[in-house]
Amino acid sequence: MSLRPRSILPRGLYGRALLILVVPIVTIQLVVSIAFIQRHFERVTQQMTGAVAVELSLVLQELDAGHTAEADLISAALGFTVTRADTPLQEVRREAWDLSGRVVADTLREQVPGFLGADLVAREGRVLADFVRDGGVLRADFDRRRMSATNPHQLLVLMIVTSVLMTAISYLFLRNQMAPITRLAQAAAAFGKGQHIPYKARGATEVRAAGAAFLDMRAKIERAIESRTLMLSGVSHDLRTPITRLKLGLSMLPEDDETEALLRDVADMERLVDEFLAFARGDAVEEAEEADLALLLQRVVENAERGGQAVELCGEGRLMMRLRPAGVTRAVENLVSNARRFGTRTRITLTAGERLARITIEDDGPGIPQDRRDEAVLPFARLDGARDPNKGGGVGLGLSIATDIARSHGGALRLGESEDLGGLKAELSLAR
Repeated sequence: MSLRPRSILPRGLYGRALLILVVPIVTIQLVVSIAFIQRHFERVTQQMTGAVAVELSLVLQELDAGHTAEADLISAALGFTVTRADTPLQEVRREAWDLSGRVVADTLREQVPGFLGADLVAREGRVLADFVRDGGVLRADFDRRRMSATNPHQLLVLMIVTSVLMTAISYLFLRNQMAPITRLAQAAAAFGKGQHIPYKARGATEVRAAGAAFLDMRAKIERAIESRTLMLSGVSHDLRTPITRLKLGLSMLPEDDETEALLRDVADMERLVDEFLAFARGDAVEEAEEADLALLLQRVVENAERGGQAVELCGEGRLMMRLRPAGVTRAVENLVSNARRFGTRTRITLTAGERLARITIEDDGPGIPQDRRDEAVLPFARLDGARDPNKGGGVGLGLSIATDIARSHGGALRLGESEDLGGLKAELSLAR
């Protein structure tokens, strides 16, 4: 299986915005710098060095003709000296960043016969150049300012410093523009986890519009949840009252097989109503709080063991996170109940990740076929005829309730196959 290569581009909005800002600026500066250095500094250096080469050729001609006095007068008037070289230069010595030094040496080599080598670093601000003549090797000593303009690296340093300064200023403005988007993302992510954090639409017009749409959507969802909660409170009261009267009436009848059957029917009816209400209510009416998830699972295990079910608990010994304890307890108990109903062994494993906490419930039952796992989490879904209410089965809401509670905590419920026990593996993830 081929792995998808990881993108080298930044994943965050800040990084991508800075990339969009910096890359064009750097590209333009590089192009302009190269063009400016090649077309301006090189040509200027060639012209200035060419003029010095003409003067040097004149002095060397006078020396070749034996007119030493005239040569000394001309060189002194032109601002350079020509002497005998004890140790001739065999190469061109210059600093690595001295871009115009190469042009100086090449121009002297082309325009002055007998050029042997040059040294641009031995004496600061001076150029030493050796030439082979009939009488030996002569060394000319020039002022560097006569042969080239200011070194190009100074321009590059100035451009880099200016670019860094402008990038920093741009980053400050960019951060002010990105901050409202970040706050909007945080508010939306918190609302997805069932948390309510204050948010006020700010920033650019488009960001304000998105923020206002989010606030309107959040208000509508909260009103819908509040209305549903009020409705469920009334429905719960209205349904439980006649069921209680039925139980009371049946308890006053003579105890026989028919009465016991009716009592079982009423008990099943009460259990079905409780499951319907639990599914419709979810965990929306509960406030999130800081709780120890490991301790919560320990209590679930203790409750299961009191009911005659052996459950193994593995993983983290302590994990503090913000959640709705009653909702998470209900989801885990539903999954443990399913494991008990269809298997003999049950294992709960708690693992803590950087962003998610995972609760894995495994059993040694028959499991769920892979092609029917998506169907199993749908409300009122019953797989095959094994989920018979007379055999302790439910109404197909246990996995749906667990799925809704996981989603309200920013996570998900995934079904798979247990590698160790061989039955169903239900992984309940919660955002930290």
